[in-house]
Amino acid sequence: MSAPGTLAPLPVLGAGGYRIRRSARRSSWLLGLGAGVLVLLAFMPALVSSGDTSLLVNVFILLTVSTMWNLLAGYAGLISIGQQAFIGLGAYAVVVAAIHGMEPFTVIPVSAVVCGVLAVPVAALVLRTRGGYFAIATWVVASTAQLVISSITSIGGGTGHPVPGLTSLSPTQFAHLTYWSALAVVVVALGATYLLLRSRLGLVLSAVRDDEDAARAAGTRVSLVRGAVFVVAAIGCGAAGAVLAVSQLQVQPASAFSVQWSAEIIFVSLIGGMGTIEGPILGTVIYFALQQNLAQHGAWYLIIVGAVAVGVAIWFPRGLWGTLARRLRVELFPVGYHVLGPPPQDSGSPT
Repeated sequence: MSAPGTLAPLPVLGAGGYRIRRSARRSSWLLGLGAGVLVLLAFMPALVSSGDTSLLVNVFILLTVSTMWNLLAGYAGLISIGQQAFIGLGAYAVVVAAIHGMEPFTVIPVSAVVCGVLAVPVAALVLRTRGGYFAIATWVVASTAQLVISSITSIGGGTGHPVPGLTSLSPTQFAHLTYWSALAVVVVALGATYLLLRSRLGLVLSAVRDDEDAARAAGTRVSLVRGAVFVVAAIGCGAAGAVLAVSQLQVQPASAFSVQWSAEIIFVSLIGGMGTIEGPILGTVIYFALQQNLAQHGAWYLIIVGAVAVGVAIWFPRGLWGTLARRLRVELFPVGYHVLGPPPQDSGSPT
């Protein structure tokens, strides 16, 4: 009890009866469900046809690049419309390595590292800009990369180049290896994002996103933090591009560097929920569900997809998962903290 005429001291978080946990209790069963889904996905090639596994490969590729874009935009506040630069560079890294005799599947991690290295000077350049200028700068980088690749005749120029070194595999072996490679890449991308956001760097990212000036005043090296996230996102996109090259057997600049990638990524992240790991997962599922059921309707498919995006932006500005997580207090990937219960009140009262 405080002395007469004085205010009682406020309790410190984590003491005085406060309980702090990473996630709400409802999240535990979701985590178990996610683990079960992962096990099921690992055995999926034995359960479904090769056409279904090919569809899942495309799902995993889009989910990987959307997760990386969401890391940039949702957590670091960097709206990029040029991540297709690293998708294309990752794809062509596989082509170049395979031409020189390397096995395409083993080159996937090498392609990711190559994109990470190339991202360092790119980050030093584009991170000098902000807001819309940053978005345009990344688009210029992607367009420049496409023009440079298209001018190199040894890898097919503008017509593209097939991925050599895959003829020794049977169709079944090729389908299974491609599927497991895509699954491994998306699991690593989600896991790395989760661990990064739970680290001290994740707290710094939240501070930079919420108030850059305050973060700088607190001593945060904002440019270094954003540069690190930019490189991580490039690595993930490069790995996805490498899987894309292997799965399609032919790499063309017009498709690998297409701005359509940015349109799909932004749609997925917008309807799922920016600033959440789960958002791109839900958004990717919805996008492919719409695509598989409406693609045969021609222009109506694009109209409906656009209407869904506009509707979510108006009525669910946090995205579908962001709205559900806020209302139901559920998280599949808990990266924040929850304070549960107020401290017990003192039985006495100051006079």
